[in-house]
Amino acid sequence: MRGLQHMDSEERPTSAQGDVLLVCSGGGHLRQLAGFAERIGYAPERQVWVTFRNGLSESLLSGRRVIYAPFTAPRDLKNFAKLVLLSRKVFAENTFVEAISTGSSPAVAFLPKAARRGIPTHYIESAARADGPSMTGKIISRFPRIRTYTQYPAWADDRWMYRGSIFDEFAPGAPVDPPHEPRRAVVMVGTQEGFPFRRLFEKVAPLLEGMDVFYQTGDADMAGLGIPPQPSIPHGELKSMIAAADLVISHAGVGSALTALEAGKHPVLFSRDPRFGEHIDDHQKQIAEELSRRGLATHADFDSVTLGDLIGASNRSVQITAPPPFALHPSEERHAGSRPQNDDEDGSPPGSRRHGSGVHSAGGRP
Repeated sequence: MRGLQHMDSEERPTSAQGDVLLVCSGGGHLRQLAGFAERIGYAPERQVWVTFRNGLSESLLSGRRVIYAPFTAPRDLKNFAKLVLLSRKVFAENTFVEAISTGSSPAVAFLPKAARRGIPTHYIESAARADGPSMTGKIISRFPRIRTYTQYPAWADDRWMYRGSIFDEFAPGAPVDPPHEPRRAVVMVGTQEGFPFRRLFEKVAPLLEGMDVFYQTGDADMAGLGIPPQPSIPHGELKSMIAAADLVISHAGVGSALTALEAGKHPVLFSRDPRFGEHIDDHQKQIAEELSRRGLATHADFDSVTLGDLIGASNRSVQITAPPPFALHPSEERHAGSRPQNDDEDGSPPGSRRHGSGVHSAGGRP
């Protein structure tokens, strides 16, 4: 993540030494937590990550210590049970001075255990949630020892503190000069399985005729569209294609949007609709509306979007700014030598200092 400031050591509310547990699911949750880790000031050598294995995590966390968790889809109880077992192992084999998450299922499996062990614990709700917490956030908020944060001041309260947004890293840029019609485009929908977004490709393919277009299709069925399926692509290659593109079209996922914004692009965002089985709720509409409000993206309407809208977006730009540090609320840290609470579920002690068989550098195999 570029353009980020670090907090001075005397400003930081946490210990400057010791390992920090960073835990989240993939995609936008991972991109956000990586950005906040920089803004908080966690040195890379202190970071121990728990997330899902994919091209994004292997690229973004290169050189970090990573524990790859089993992929767990929304409401996937079978694999969530595996996450709970993994959390017991991680806490038994490692010692952490702080734990932090930007959400989804790994947050529920890990953060309550961290808090029960006396580890200062923080949960930052995703920028996808503009009007209240997600189901994960609602569960986490039931644990009073976990500090919770929203990225929207409109719904901050005594329980949910506002410290800024991941989108504070960007501002509208100057118009493209001279104006042009796009010749190269990237269309992307992320890599989460189980929620195909064929409707996006059906809509934009006719509008992009005559352009050089790369389609990243996820798990959508491309039959009859004349588009070769490309479920995923290494994150570095995708970034290079976006940098070279005149036009970026994307589903309104936080991770994909951030990738476009970091390349200086003003993306055209199509939000998934749960009525068509494209996601479990309409949070992507909230993301697209927020980025449109900030002047960072164009929120496309399926019924009315035109080629002119796409050309207009291709002639706008985004610049990276230096946001203020993300200041975590001070937690009451346990005194040196005090014994943390055992995990209520497995009763295992915190275990030896550090890194048993599950931890390795990103890019290597466990």
